[in-house]
Amino acid sequence: MERKITVPNGYVKHLLKHAESQGYQVSSLLEHVGISSDEIEDQTEFPAQKFWQLYQRIIWITQDESFGMISGGKVPNGTFRMMCHAILHCQTLERVMWRCSDFYEICRGSRIKPVLLRRGRYAKISFAPTQELNDKEFQTLLENEPPHSIRTSLSVWQHFTSWLIGTRLEIKAAYFTFPEPEDADYYRTLFRSEIRFNQHDNALVFPARFLDYPVIQTEETLKGFLKTAPFQLHVMVDDDKSLKSQVIAMIGKDFSRDLPGADEVARVLHMSVSTLRRRLLDEGTSYQVIKDDCRKAAAMNYMNSPQLSINDVAGLMGFDEPSAFFRSFKKWTGMTPGEYRRSEDYCHQFEK
Repeated sequence: MERKITVPNGYVKHLLKHAESQGYQVSSLLEHVGISSDEIEDQTEFPAQKFWQLYQRIIWITQDESFGMISGGKVPNGTFRMMCHAILHCQTLERVMWRCSDFYEICRGSRIKPVLLRRGRYAKISFAPTQELNDKEFQTLLENEPPHSIRTSLSVWQHFTSWLIGTRLEIKAAYFTFPEPEDADYYRTLFRSEIRFNQHDNALVFPARFLDYPVIQTEETLKGFLKTAPFQLHVMVDDDKSLKSQVIAMIGKDFSRDLPGADEVARVLHMSVSTLRRRLLDEGTSYQVIKDDCRKAAAMNYMNSPQLSINDVAGLMGFDEPSAFFRSFKKWTGMTPGEYRRSEDYCHQFEK
């Protein structure tokens, strides 16, 4: 059975709690995405597509793109899009981070910006106050932020930088200023790295070589990315320690780029190609099957998003010609994209 893309229901609860604290009606927000509060309580996982719809709805209603993350202010809708255009033609990830920091100094709303420190073999992304905030105010703001907001903010930056360079930013360690929470194991699953609490900073530490990676995204791929935001900035693989899950994490969710080959995956995982194939066979799968399943899951997720045209989906999936996407989609599902959009399976999702 195909595994559906999900997020922990804690993500949903945090968003709704934050929205409720600002005076918004939770029942109305849930009704918009077609789910009841009872379903959230009964399930440990939440469909990623509905989470994406819920998040987009809240951002639209609040007119705050930083909702649920640390910002120290209210970031007007459209800010993230303009930042993407400002950084898209940077040659390397290092230049991207410096320009992002500059952008947050002049944009309206946020009083917190990302900062980059490169030192020897490793680099660090953390947060600092803009000129509107002094150090004492910054520390007070962080102390009052819930752990989930800080975790989400760092996770979003990992996802965003990974999308820009077309490969997962491998984290060596993630640091947090607050005490270890009850769901600390999820932090390890989310970042796939060493996790430390009660630290002096909230930061991601990673090999500095990633800063030299080129930005591979274009104006065209950005259009599709913005249409699906914040989906690709939040969704992660679930808690699975298998080799298959590691391969899925390396493949990622950006199919507009060339996917890594089995030889590259084996090299990163410090094993030979033959060992990779043997171990995946022991798990009842293969690299090609995993890659095909990931592409199918991503295509189905995009197809289930009515605001994306079929040509949009084809572009997001890396097909230069829509006709090639049509053939692949029919191979995966037995239907053409148009037939799927007219099918009961598709229409049923939006019934309530």
